[in-house]
Amino acid sequence: MTSGAPDGAAGDKAAGDRAAGDRAAAEKAGAEKAGGEKAAGAFRTIGELSRDTGLPQHILRYWETRFPQLRPLQRAGNRRYYRPADIALVLRIQSLLASEGYTIRGVQKLLATEGKRGAGKVDLGLVQKVRDSLADGLEQDEA
Repeated sequence: MTSGAPDGAAGDKAAGDRAAGDRAAAEKAGAEKAGGEKAAGAFRTIGELSRDTGLPQHILRYWETRFPQLRPLQRAGNRRYYRPADIALVLRIQSLLASEGYTIRGVQKLLATEGKRGAGKVDLGLVQKVRDSLADGLEQDEA
């Protein structure tokens, strides 16, 4: 070796750099509360989601191949970060399969039909609030 540094020192530095990158990614994924518990809106890693739901990691990865709606963010090295919407979907799939007796294919069909119906849904209350707000703004402009 002509680098002047022993092999162990170079390896330790690289491992330290990776650990620092992992910590930074974890901080970006979601801030932890004081008790080690993440905030409700924080992203979860596959290990955290596995621990929280009791599902093995390989099942979560399998479900990603079977349910196109389940697409966690993937960072360098295929590190998965599940959004709150992904977590809710995992819990729903788990409930449908375990408690309600659906098969994988049945859950796929259910989610696909909900996706088609859900695309046209509009919150009428929200539309009315926006309409009223615009009407109030027009009245103020005219006065």
